[in-house]
Amino acid sequence: MRLENYRSPWMDADLDAFRDSVRRFIREQLLPHEDKWREQHRSDREAWRACGEMGMILPDMPSEYGGVDGSPAYYAVVMEELNYAGSVSIALGINHIVGHYILASGTEEQKRQWLPGIASGEIITSIAMTEPGTGSDLQGVRTRAVKKGDKYVISGSKTFISNGQNSDMVVVIAKTDTEAKGSKGISLFIVDTRTPGFIRGQCLDKVGLPGQDTSEMFFDECEVPASSLLGGVEGKGFYQLMQQLPYERAEIAIAAAAAMERAFALTVDYTRERKAFGKSILEFQNTRFQLAEIKAIVMASRTFCDLIVQRWVDGTLDTTMASMGKFWLTDRQCEVVDRCLQFFGGFGYMNEYPIARMFSDSRVARIYGGANEIQRELVGRSL
Repeated sequence: MRLENYRSPWMDADLDAFRDSVRRFIREQLLPHEDKWREQHRSDREAWRACGEMGMILPDMPSEYGGVDGSPAYYAVVMEELNYAGSVSIALGINHIVGHYILASGTEEQKRQWLPGIASGEIITSIAMTEPGTGSDLQGVRTRAVKKGDKYVISGSKTFISNGQNSDMVVVIAKTDTEAKGSKGISLFIVDTRTPGFIRGQCLDKVGLPGQDTSEMFFDECEVPASSLLGGVEGKGFYQLMQQLPYERAEIAIAAAAAMERAFALTVDYTRERKAFGKSILEFQNTRFQLAEIKAIVMASRTFCDLIVQRWVDGTLDTTMASMGKFWLTDRQCEVVDRCLQFFGGFGYMNEYPIARMFSDSRVARIYGGANEIQRELVGRSL
């Protein structure tokens, strides 16, 4: 049950048609494989190419680089439909983020080399940002990239890397100036994973999202050409990251709002059907009161999410709004899913039920994309 009689103000007829196509595609082409992907801890490459053909990966990219000239609203539709359907094992969002790093900061050569393949799903990407000793504090990265002639030699280790097993290319955050303090001296590198010295670590065993391959990565004097430096200028990496992070956080907020709607819909349907003491669970006053409050939270979350999408489309989304959306909506996501699971009783604790999977899958949303505590700090600085 979607939120009845409600339509996001940023939707139009073209987006309605796109949503219908994406919804049908997910139902027919992705959902049938979800169980297999969760078991094998990665999605299939064929699915990435199919998503690329559907225009789902970089719909807001210029067509000259493989996109479809759409607005960010098209990508918002993709995120909503994937998360409402429960198709969460294919991490298209990483390709979207990497694509926009390159579009915003890359050289023309880098754009033409990488973007069409990223958009088509032929190239699966990852972002090597987090390190064993460095999480949300990106200024503390220890991975080094040393210039040697016309090459850079990258050394260091990364962890918790989404698409780590499948990726063909990884954007690596590294220090190019070890004397520089704080955010200075950080650069981004585009690394082909076939490069000698790149080592893929183990696929990590996570609490949730088992269908997404999350890995360690190691760079053992990995030599890359100087043309791999994003934008061709050293020391711009932190700025390049900060320029795009609001959109990554907006993506997480959109996914959270859609997941809440799904949890609410599943719970209303279940409480209508499940009987206790001779009547449906929904007939109990406590159930109705609880679900009424959950519905209000879901509706408030949806309208907040719509504001974020509208500002993204308008080009006015800033760090403060994106960070507020990220921490508030993911907190509400975990709250709503937890409260909904309670109505399922013991069945809610069984992984064969979608609500149980949602419970474990949702927890990481408060961590990735910058922990929610960091988001609160960023918002606090704007006061």
